[in-house]
Amino acid sequence: MTRKSPRGFMKLGAFFHPTGNHVAAWMDESAQIDAGQNPEHYQSIAQTAERGKFDLMFLADAVATRDGDLNALSRWPQYMAFFEPTTLLSSIASVTSRIGLVSTATTSYNEPYNVARIFASLDHISHGRAGWNVVTSGNVSEAYNFSRDEHYEHGVRYERAEDFAEVVRGLWDSWEDDAFVRDRSQGRYFTPEKLHFLNHKSKHFSVRGPLNVARSPQGHPVLFLASASEPGKELAARIGEGIFSPLHSLEAAQAFYKDLKGRMPKFGRDPEHLKVMPGLNVIPGRTEKEARDKFEHLTSLIHPDVGVELLSDAVDGFDLRGYPIDGPLPEAVDATETKASTGHFRNVVRWARQEKLTIRQLYQRFAGARGQRSLIGTPQQIVDDMERWFLNYGVDGFLIQPSTLPGGLDDIVAMVIPELQERGLFRTEYEGPTLRDNLGLPRPKNRHVN
Repeated sequence: MTRKSPRGFMKLGAFFHPTGNHVAAWMDESAQIDAGQNPEHYQSIAQTAERGKFDLMFLADAVATRDGDLNALSRWPQYMAFFEPTTLLSSIASVTSRIGLVSTATTSYNEPYNVARIFASLDHISHGRAGWNVVTSGNVSEAYNFSRDEHYEHGVRYERAEDFAEVVRGLWDSWEDDAFVRDRSQGRYFTPEKLHFLNHKSKHFSVRGPLNVARSPQGHPVLFLASASEPGKELAARIGEGIFSPLHSLEAAQAFYKDLKGRMPKFGRDPEHLKVMPGLNVIPGRTEKEARDKFEHLTSLIHPDVGVELLSDAVDGFDLRGYPIDGPLPEAVDATETKASTGHFRNVVRWARQEKLTIRQLYQRFAGARGQRSLIGTPQQIVDDMERWFLNYGVDGFLIQPSTLPGGLDDIVAMVIPELQERGLFRTEYEGPTLRDNLGLPRPKNRHVN
């Protein structure tokens, strides 16, 4: 019998930036340098993650290249040219059988019908392994590609996102599960009474429906969110099934966990039906020194132009060029009203003021894990920390971010996963064929069926 911890098994996702999570990953000789245009690379790392029994793999997305200092961006290829993720996940579905396939699709610059159709199709293609990360665009440049002169205001973005997600969920219930009888003897392909029009009308959307895709294997693909803002937490409590918000201390994580799950009963939801899985940058080594050497090597590869550009982006585009790199973060940054990732903004300012970090020290910390938490050490040291957060109800699991790909993931699967399994913290075999099976989530009932 498989040993289990007192809380059962934690949930693990793998977050794949093309060459790895570290901003300088592409400079490491072990990284797949053409990863952004190499589908076989993604298929291979997905198979590695599946051998490690990860619940899911996750791909982020943006619908614009980065704007900024082109000289700096030319030294930092991520988010400049890369695959549309759901297309890529469809190819990965054909070479995997259990790992969940999750990607971002923005509610700011899409239409609900398209998103509903894309993810329902992916769920069918993967036989029940699709997940949608519901986001509002943080990249202001995306507006210019969709006939807008400026980005949506923060409050409008979340109001639109909530309405958008409601339309998508309604469209996913267009067909009842047994609508398609496909009966040649009776000449009947589907039962008309089991097709439902949505007829949604609201401030932001008017969508008649129905969706022209049958109800998918999971009923609804699994819904993930990333925001730690107040509107984001409310939306997660109402509809979310996984959340990727960054968390940096156990005490803060426990407060966030309690707050978020405490909101769910008012929406008639079981708190176990939302999995808190913050990002975690993991760099293991056979010794602590080996792990530290890996990290220091990657840090040494950060070009100062890239570091300053990355940090400027994290503080809502405040231009840090021209400020002394070994001096403090300018006081003027604190007053910036961010429309970008408020969690990253707050963390950078907090590190600067509380720890008196310089601009160089700030970008070195932020670049190493994209604003997420890092664990660097032996497998035992890393799992000690993960276990403490899990058993003390700070998280339900983690979204693991390998610093380099494929090597960083190989190390995690070879070293960290066996240690988690030995302690009864993680599965040795998948629980079922769908992402919902493996996350322990119920299959939603169709709203039109009593």
